[in-house]
Amino acid sequence: MEISWIGVLLAFVAGMIVAMVWYSKGAIAEAWEGLTGITPEKSKPVRTRNLTLLAVANAVTTVGLAFAVGLTSAATGNDSVWMALVVGAVAWLTLSASTLLQHNSFEQKPLKLTTINTSYQLALFLAITLVLGLF
Repeated sequence: MEISWIGVLLAFVAGMIVAMVWYSKGAIAEAWEGLTGITPEKSKPVRTRNLTLLAVANAVTTVGLAFAVGLTSAATGNDSVWMALVVGAVAWLTLSASTLLQHNSFEQKPLKLTTINTSYQLALFLAITLVLGLF
């Protein structure tokens, strides 16, 4: 099994860009703020901590997906970008979406918030595995 650590680094950067774009000013950010009540002003005191946690979480996700793509590629002999994207989609569905759905359901969070956050996770996983598939 081979892992391109340059690919991992670039995939991490892609993941951070997805987070930045997803939750920056715009329709999605405004809907998310409305559903959570968390505004830029409210998050300012903990912004550094939150960005650090985001970076750590995205780094762990990127390395985990790199291993999943590498193992799947080694097992199947298929190292295509499409295979990497399938790994990302399956990992998202089985680990991220299902977990977020059950937590948000029991916490009685709005379905729209679950949709926003789960869609972000899908975009994140696909961006990361796309870059990993290219390397």
